[in-house]
Amino acid sequence: MTDEPATAGQAAGPIIDPRFGDIEDDASSPKRRSLLSLAGSLLLEISLPKLILAWILLLVVPGLLLGLAPIIVSSWVVTFSVKIASLVIGFWSLLVLAAIIAAGWFGWRALFRMTERNFWSLNAVVVQPAYAAFREALNQLTERLFARNSTAATRSRLRAVMSAVAGVLVCALALLACWLAWPSAHLFADISEISSWSRVAIVALANSIVLVSAYLAVAALFWGFADATMAQPRNLERFETAPPGARRWRVAHLSDVHVVGERYGFRIESGRAGARGNDRLKRILNRLDEIDAAERLDAILITGDMTDAGVSTEWAEFLDAVAAHPRLVDRVLMLPGNHDLNIVDRANPARMDLPTSPNRRLRQIRALSAMISLQGKRAHVVDLEKGSLGPTLEDALQPHIAEMSIFADEARPRLSNTIPEVWARAFPMVVPPRPGEPLGIILLNSNADTHFSFTNALGMISAGQMRGIEIASAEYPDACWIVALHHHVVEYPWAAKKLSERIGTALINGKWFVRRMQSLSGKAILMHGHRHIDWIGECGGLPIVSAPSPVMHPDAVDTAFYIHRLAVGEDGLLRLLTPERVVIRGERSTADLAAG
Repeated sequence: MTDEPATAGQAAGPIIDPRFGDIEDDASSPKRRSLLSLAGSLLLEISLPKLILAWILLLVVPGLLLGLAPIIVSSWVVTFSVKIASLVIGFWSLLVLAAIIAAGWFGWRALFRMTERNFWSLNAVVVQPAYAAFREALNQLTERLFARNSTAATRSRLRAVMSAVAGVLVCALALLACWLAWPSAHLFADISEISSWSRVAIVALANSIVLVSAYLAVAALFWGFADATMAQPRNLERFETAPPGARRWRVAHLSDVHVVGERYGFRIESGRAGARGNDRLKRILNRLDEIDAAERLDAILITGDMTDAGVSTEWAEFLDAVAAHPRLVDRVLMLPGNHDLNIVDRANPARMDLPTSPNRRLRQIRALSAMISLQGKRAHVVDLEKGSLGPTLEDALQPHIAEMSIFADEARPRLSNTIPEVWARAFPMVVPPRPGEPLGIILLNSNADTHFSFTNALGMISAGQMRGIEIASAEYPDACWIVALHHHVVEYPWAAKKLSERIGTALINGKWFVRRMQSLSGKAILMHGHRHIDWIGECGGLPIVSAPSPVMHPDAVDTAFYIHRLAVGEDGLLRLLTPERVVIRGERSTADLAAG
């Protein structure tokens, strides 16, 4: 009789430990898969009918409406002129003429708004991205050829030259497009002069191409030479010291915490090369609680990507984690990142939302709901029409809460036009300076309106938000500001290894934004996230602080965030003092220990 093994009767262990994931968790991770592999998966999964319909809605329809505007104006002028010439006909001609005048008087505003909206829609989708992509592609090529191992000063000069070259080349291409479209365009044609309705569509699209390409030709030259002559970004050489007796502010800067909705869930970008679940965030909040107990923090700023895909479960996990620290809640401020708004499908970057889909509106509602709950009583919106600071976010959104709740529950189409307007009016959010304390915080939405997971990272600052910053700074002329956004404003002053680091991640109109912000030079600091990179620099007299992601690393790796210290001198200028780097120690997992 032989002895049976000690393990007899016991269940065998699992083939894999599900807590550590598998290859499916790396489906959309650029850290685990090459961009070529991701692009191949995208091409296999993409829905061509959906893609065609999306481009029709995003390009063709705005193009038609923009191109129809000059035809409508011409037709109105011709009809008006004919009726003026035939006034002798009598009473009915007078009535018709009155109707025509009324249509022009009341209709021009709607026509102008339609034209403006569609023009800027095409500008956001085509014009500025085309110039930015061309400029950065030239920069990447020339740095690879001539400046791979050069100094930062040499790269700055080369980038300035390439900006001017890009402006000239894009201008030339735009003029070529204008010249090719001109024979089919009739900017000042009466609609009765066009032979058929199908011909009207061709003429309208040609008109649109002429208008947009003419604008691009002029704008590209301006942008190119403006970018070439502005100061290039550089590393911050030294931190300043606080004047004696000056009030000091301590601002904890977090970003890109990418909360997931599952206990062992992996993040889209990192896959298994990153942390599991949300334990790291909980340890960060615990550490902040300890720091605040020792010396009070003035603000806890989270510059976007609170969630990994903007779904309800992730927002629930994030809000629960913050609510567990009631001491901190009254100082948390946040703004939306691309992962909060633009991720269509966690597992499939080829999936897209149509512009008519309710899903993006739902993600906006979730973000607004979270922001109301944390900062609704402290952050104010800007009333652009009145040119002044408006009500608190909570009060501004109160009339729309019932509608948004219904939409979140039923996604009624008639409400989908209200939500984009409500969303746009919510930014910038302004936390004004307290009485006697000359430091305020402005929160921006830097996300471009994309419908495709593969292009989710695009960023842009709208002219309306820039106007909001100017209104807030004019209302508090003696104040200094932290201006917070998600996307990095300019490329960092080192050679980029990949073109993908340049295109599709920084603000499309970042240099325009810096030029506009230079009026606040010495009185503002820019804080952002998005790239997960630790960098502090300067551009155009504006300090720029990039926050590292404290969670986008494996569990065993140490991560960090910063507490920035600020002071305002008697001269009214803002000083960036030496920050405090807070390290969050990694925790070795069971798999790490088993591997030795």
